[in-house]
Amino acid sequence: MELPEAKQRFIEAWGKLGSEWGINRTMAQVHALLLISPEALTTEQVMKQLQISRGNANMTLRDLMNWGLIEKQHRSGERKEYFFAEKDVWTIARQVAKERKRRELEPVLKLLNQLQEVQGNDQDPEFNTFKTTVTDINKLAGNVDKTLETMLKAEENWFFGSIFKLFK
Repeated sequence: MELPEAKQRFIEAWGKLGSEWGINRTMAQVHALLLISPEALTTEQVMKQLQISRGNANMTLRDLMNWGLIEKQHRSGERKEYFFAEKDVWTIARQVAKERKRRELEPVLKLLNQLQEVQGNDQDPEFNTFKTTVTDINKLAGNVDKTLETMLKAEENWFFGSIFKLFK
């Protein structure tokens, strides 16, 4: 397989993987393109290589910056903006985990904590089932939150060493 085909297959695969993780396919494809580009790219270069509209490219690049996965550069004497992606996969994984925790897990934890304050009759089976279910889900979500916090603070070798110990 030649490099252009390999690059295209990587971009498509990253896009599919991203969409399975709940990230927009185009966003994942733009991220993939920037990951494998040795130099920072302009919006026009992203548009041309992925055959997407300017609006889609601008929105996607902004979203990737909001996720902390890419950065914008300015070059002196040029008006164009250049975008580049972090290349270290451990840093990328931690950033994605951090953003998903902030966007998805933290609001759920907040809601579950509020739901645990529900008032009701301890003799009512419906109340008891609700209370038990919310409490159990809250414990699980809390454990997921602690695990993510550990991952975010950990060094790569320590984290994977600890995970592999669990499966022995």
